[in-house]
Amino acid sequence: VPLVESGGGLVQPGGSLRVSCAASGFVFTNFVMAWFRQAPGKEREFVAGISWSGGRTYYADSVKGRFTISRDNAKNTVDLQMNVLKPEDTAVYYCAADGAYPPSYYSAQDYDYWGQGTQVTVSS
Repeated sequence: VPLVESGGGLVQPGGSLRVSCAASGFVFTNFVMAWFRQAPGKEREFVAGISWSGGRTYYADSVKGRFTISRDNAKNTVDLQMNVLKPEDTAVYYCAADGAYPPSYYSAQDYDYWGQGTQVTVSS
């Protein structure tokens, strides 16, 4: 399994949570990485993306200023730190890897590898 997420769970509104993704089986530094999420009854949507070196990051407007994506190329991991969580952030969060150049970041159909997802529930 090329991507494995961890760290999901239940958190109260206003709280924080960090989800992580461990990559294996491919050259991690050749891929841009991203987090997507999918809530029940909704399409999968882009949350955050990060370039090969980590020097550039991209965020959906709905999470900008609250979420931070980071990667560690020595450990082949990518994390998503989520702060000031809201009930509308409840979803299954997926890690994804895109080996294309140039990458699109925002389109789920362009990604080559996906994790199995981790549930994040924001509720009091």
